[in-house]
Amino acid sequence: MAPRMDDIMRLCCDISANQQVKVAVQHATRGAIVAAGTAFVGGILAGPAGIAVGGAVGGLLGAWLTSGQFKPLPQILMELPPNQQQKLYSDIMAVLGNLDWTDMAQLAALVMGNAKLKQQVTAALLSYITKELSAEVRYGD
Repeated sequence: MAPRMDDIMRLCCDISANQQVKVAVQHATRGAIVAAGTAFVGGILAGPAGIAVGGAVGGLLGAWLTSGQFKPLPQILMELPPNQQQKLYSDIMAVLGNLDWTDMAQLAALVMGNAKLKQQVTAALLSYITKELSAEVRYGD
């Protein structure tokens, strides 16, 4: 990883760890398969009423199966493939503009010391997570 990209990724990790951001990447397909499967089995076993009951039970089961899979955002960021890291880097660099730094410590000091810049970087990071990764965001434990 290029030094500047590495600095940006570490900055994003620091900001998200500081705010205790956790994300869950959606597994909507798995939930939909569970709901459809139980509706189908309900229909086979009990006809039209079984479809309704199976769909309702399957929907609840699918929601339960796909919920609670939150990971700390720094972990998600470090697992991103290179093309997604490049996209995040581009999004954050658009916020930083022509900000110049020599190493991660200086970059962190520049961003963390400027409340407006920190807020803009955080907003860009969360926008990337919700739009590009279709992830749900939570704060704290």
